Amino acid sequence: MTEFKDLGLNKRVIQAIEKENYVNPTPIQEKVIPVMLEGRDIVGTAQTGTGKTAAFVLPLLHRIEEEGRRAKPRTCTNLIIVPTRELATQIFQNVAIYGKFIPHSKTVVMGGARAGAQIKALSRGLDIVIATPGRLEDHLSTNSISLNDTRTVILDEADQMMDLGFFPAIRRIMSFLPSGHQTLLLSATMPKQVRSLAKEFLTDPIDVSIGQQSKPIEKINQKILLVSQPSKKRLLVEILSDVYKAIVFTRTKHGADKVVRYLKEKGIESTAIHGNKSQGQRQRSLDMFKKDKVNILVATDIAARGIDIDEVSHVVNFDMPNVPESYVHRIGRTARAGSDGIAISLCDSSEVPYLRDIEKLIDQKIPREKVMEDGTRKEVFYDPTEELKDYSKSKKKSSNSRGKKKPHRGQGYDKSPKSERSSKEKSSKNKRYDKAPKAEYSPNEKPVDKSQSQFDKEVSKSPKNKNSPKGKSKKKKLNKFYTKLEKVKNANADSDDDFKSADPKKKFKGRDQKSNGGKGSYKPSSVSDKKGIKNKKNKKPLASKIFKK
Repeated sequence: MTEFKDLGLNKRVIQAIEKENYVNPTPIQEKVIPVMLEGRDIVGTAQTGTGKTAAFVLPLLHRIEEEGRRAKPRTCTNLIIVPTRELATQIFQNVAIYGKFIPHSKTVVMGGARAGAQIKALSRGLDIVIATPGRLEDHLSTNSISLNDTRTVILDEADQMMDLGFFPAIRRIMSFLPSGHQTLLLSATMPKQVRSLAKEFLTDPIDVSIGQQSKPIEKINQKILLVSQPSKKRLLVEILSDVYKAIVFTRTKHGADKVVRYLKEKGIESTAIHGNKSQGQRQRSLDMFKKDKVNILVATDIAARGIDIDEVSHVVNFDMPNVPESYVHRIGRTARAGSDGIAISLCDSSEVPYLRDIEKLIDQKIPREKVMEDGTRKEVFYDPTEELKDYSKSKKKSSNSRGKKKPHRGQGYDKSPKSERSSKEKSSKNKRYDKAPKAEYSPNEKPVDKSQSQFDKEVSKSPKNKNSPKGKSKKKKLNKFYTKLEKVKNANADSDDDFKSADPKKKFKGRDQKSNGGKGSYKPSSVSDKKGIKNKKNKKPLASKIFKK
């Protein structure tokens, strides 16, 4: 079996490794260290907890010791870019452990800390700078640091930097680097976007992949508990009452604080770490957790990277992650350095789609149990996505029925389906429509021309019926009515003719005299006045008088 001595590392580096009781390298360390010492670009993919940090830290310390050259002021020889402050602090501590017998200079450049102390450290010139993208860009813009002499750049947890939107900043930082530098890109998962970044900045890279991508370590015992949302807190207390050291992951910052308060009410001490906390608060929480002052750490996904604590026995997903890759990184906080671990996820009905995406990513079905109302658990052998399919089908039905055009629910509407209607029912419906007044129409009939009313239609038909032989009594009445109505129209027409032939001066003489003091004749001022005169004097005879004759 390969040992660290066989990888060509410096004696002082081997001495620091042996003091930490490490003898045999992990698979990722065994493959990356020799290639990195040759100066080749590397794309490394390995599961969480397999020692990726030591795989690039040890060769850096080896070079510093072998070359023995000092960095110029405001420059750095080696640059490590990470997505979170916690990961930056973790790497800084690893460099201090493995480089305890090697003289070197280093610092952490990250947000949440005083920029003045960082500028002072950078001004001396450093062998290793561990930085987050945002704060590093700030120092580059103020010329506090130059990357002209940087020989090695390491992008750790590149997939999370992509998730957090750091890729534009990474591209700007890479533009400051000199040609011929060595680049390493390491991550537990390797999406297509990260691959495209590797092709953009790496030259003929060696692809080192250990284990199946996006798959957790086999030593992690995974379990899904199907539970309702209100029962999650009660179940969490039940789980945490029998654990040694656990990390509880929530999806939101406020959710993490709520869990801490609830656990405190139940007599369980815990501490939270998330983006709303200051860097000092986050570091104190981590230190308390590492020193066993607090055994429960409640965190968001920022802590899913960089927390390297060997004795974490349980990881509890209080909220299922909405990004499948985050699940792999979350549960990777346990079962580190070859030990065993347990990962329990609480999943309610709304989070079933997330569970389906996670199982698709890791290519395995996670054992699940259903938590009953009385607290008992029942092992489930069915696929929970079946419930989701049924739910989506019923939803689709309702949406289609809402969009369909429904018949008008007026007179004669039948609620029964068409298949159940008999010929008798249809005939009875026709009879019912015949009895209805003729002014009411079915919505399916062609609409009548609005310019001619039904009344005018009947009038136009009436002359034809004058010479027709006597028929039924109903027809007689109708003809008599419309013939009398014709008389009304004729009488109106005659009165209109009389009005036109009349002399307007005589008709309105009295009014003229009153309005003009009895002098002159009336002269209409406008066309509108003439119309007003017509309307007033043209009184049409009442139809009732004619009918009485």
